[in-house]
Amino acid sequence: MERRRFIVKAGGALVAAGAAVAVEAPNVIAQPKIQWRMPTSWTPALDILLGGARRFAEAVEQMSGGRMKIQVYAAGELIPAFGVWDAISQGTVECYNSASYYWAGKEPATQWFTTVPFGLNAQGTNAWLFYGGGLKLWEETYAPFNMIPRPSGSTGVQMGGWFRKKINSLSDYKGLKMRIPGLGGKVVAKAGGTVVLTPGGEIYTALERGVIDASEWVGPYDDMKLGLHQTARYYYYPGWHEPGTTGEFVFSRKAFESLPADIKHMVEAATVYAGQTTLFEYEAKNGTALNELRTKFKSRVDILPFPIDLLHALKKLAHEVNEEEAAKSPIARKVNESYTTFQKYSPTRSCRAR
Repeated sequence: MERRRFIVKAGGALVAAGAAVAVEAPNVIAQPKIQWRMPTSWTPALDILLGGARRFAEAVEQMSGGRMKIQVYAAGELIPAFGVWDAISQGTVECYNSASYYWAGKEPATQWFTTVPFGLNAQGTNAWLFYGGGLKLWEETYAPFNMIPRPSGSTGVQMGGWFRKKINSLSDYKGLKMRIPGLGGKVVAKAGGTVVLTPGGEIYTALERGVIDASEWVGPYDDMKLGLHQTARYYYYPGWHEPGTTGEFVFSRKAFESLPADIKHMVEAATVYAGQTTLFEYEAKNGTALNELRTKFKSRVDILPFPIDLLHALKKLAHEVNEEEAAKSPIARKVNESYTTFQKYSPTRSCRAR
């Protein structure tokens, strides 16, 4: 101890300065690390969706210099695919990655933030969210549940789905058991179909065993990853029910607001990065997969357009469904009015039955 005191005295200002650095350095090195868990609704086979969640987590960790780490879980690893909403509300996890239309039973307004039948494409949806007031309405919708939502990326315009029989008119939906969520599912129900809400990882088995007669998921790349091309012959387009499907990152308000200000900005930036790369990856891989279906599997897969008269009939039902769902809550009415007004003047309406 005496020797240490001597060195400090002998070193003068230089040692004093060094001592100051030595005292401050542990404060930088020992900054607390933030550990979050993020369950998703995506199985490992859905590598673009699950990959988007992982890109988000990796971006946050890298930007924060390791101060924040988010552990991403596939559906069922920590929480069942459709259990993520309740997991946040119960304080089990800090965030999740899913799609808002799965929570129509919690609040009807949630459906608009994923997609709207005959609505906006990915570009138009992002425009509405970020510059048309959509994101503020999304935050208002989730506020009573102490959650903060952010878009997690779009799958782009989807395919119309896989069917065991041809669909030529509206009457062909009568008695049809179809896996299809959200507002699009309610249109199918209004046409006389029976809607079944099944997680992506369970669709193959349901179609193969005849539990359902038809199913939509996303598009050629994901659908082939799930093996849906082996379960039904007729693959229809366009995806009138989901012209610009957007996922969601959702954060517990308590967990998010406890973050340091700089890390909050990193989290926000990472959602945009993950969202854009997810859309780009889908656009790239869906084209390649569609070509594979047309060539390699042309003997057992028929890729068909929905008849135009059918699209007109479905669009009429979609308008009725939107009005009925909007009437179920004050916030749903506000969201529908905002979306409808924005779409009216948007140049990015991708799915119109003329």
